[in-house]
Amino acid sequence: MSKKITIFLSILFFLISAGLTYYFKSNTKIGLLSKYNKPGELQNGISVIEEGPKTESCPLNGKLYSRGQKNKWEKRRPLVIAIENHLDARPQSGLQNADVIYEAVAEGGITRFLAIYLCEDAGVVGPVRSARIYFLKLLQGYGLYPLYAHVGGANTPGPADALGEIADIGWDGYNDLNQFAVPFPTYYRDYERLPDRVTEHTMYSGTDKLWSFAAKSRKLTNIDEDKDKWDEKFTPRKFKKEAKTSDRGSVNKISFGFWEQFSKDYSVSWNYNKESNTYKRVNGGSPHNDFNSKKQLEFKTIVVVFADETPANDGYPGGHLLYDVVGDGDGLLFQDGKAQKISWEKQEEEDTMMFIDKDGEEVELNAGKIFIEILPIGNDVKY
Repeated sequence: MSKKITIFLSILFFLISAGLTYYFKSNTKIGLLSKYNKPGELQNGISVIEEGPKTESCPLNGKLYSRGQKNKWEKRRPLVIAIENHLDARPQSGLQNADVIYEAVAEGGITRFLAIYLCEDAGVVGPVRSARIYFLKLLQGYGLYPLYAHVGGANTPGPADALGEIADIGWDGYNDLNQFAVPFPTYYRDYERLPDRVTEHTMYSGTDKLWSFAAKSRKLTNIDEDKDKWDEKFTPRKFKKEAKTSDRGSVNKISFGFWEQFSKDYSVSWNYNKESNTYKRVNGGSPHNDFNSKKQLEFKTIVVVFADETPANDGYPGGHLLYDVVGDGDGLLFQDGKAQKISWEKQEEEDTMMFIDKDGEEVELNAGKIFIEILPIGNDVKY
């Protein structure tokens, strides 16, 4: 009898353990999002925009929103998230909700995104990956103490040491939201969102989670611990109304690669739609969809920045890279169905990267979402 009881209890214990494991695994990945699924907030990871007359301009891209939406972003500061573009990380979550996105090679021809949020929310964002030094230099142009969300980062001693730089500029443990210093459930692993992927492509968060953590644990909202507003030293770009349909051009496709040997999987095309006056992204030959909305990424303005790419030579297997994104250089601007040769300027790390026309004047960008592609000098862009 005791043997049967022992066997029964063993089986019961196994079933309970398995059930609890599944429960916590599921809740770790998906269930914890339920508290964000409130009417008028975030539903299934998709941003819900406050309705009303669109009279308020987003500081980062000029897009117009309602006063209700502005009430949200006035209480926070820019949030910058490192998002992977490895084949196994696609489709990513939350890219469409970013105000501005930068893309550059992380290493080995694999690109990574620097997604910047302020005016919209994304209930699920990821997969979140590690920090890079040139992304750090770019995000420093987004005001005082922008929030930087990432999972670790390049830390080999040398010029590509992103984590060392974060510590040197006083961000470590403050506006830097390294996953290794931010407890669950702000970050969580989701092994089912993209099944059969390696662990490094399973880290997710959400904009509301990250803004909430920063406010509660780091005392960072729209103001910092010294009561300084994030935008006191921020220089916004200039924006304009989009061209009338009759004035729009016929540059219908933009295409390029980053590293020639990886052109198949990491080639990019942007297809222009004259009616909507937007560009839809193709990634590695396939429509680049956002997992949250299941819709193709669509942006108002595409900027190509040519920057000097050099190896860091720091001994890291696979090779860290350096992109010279402080200074100036050449570029291309695509908006309103037209292509324009421009130059870019960012004289100090804290400066906003500005885009300049042939007469030396700042170019006005269409009000709307902006995608900035960082390409090595000499890469061919077809349009």
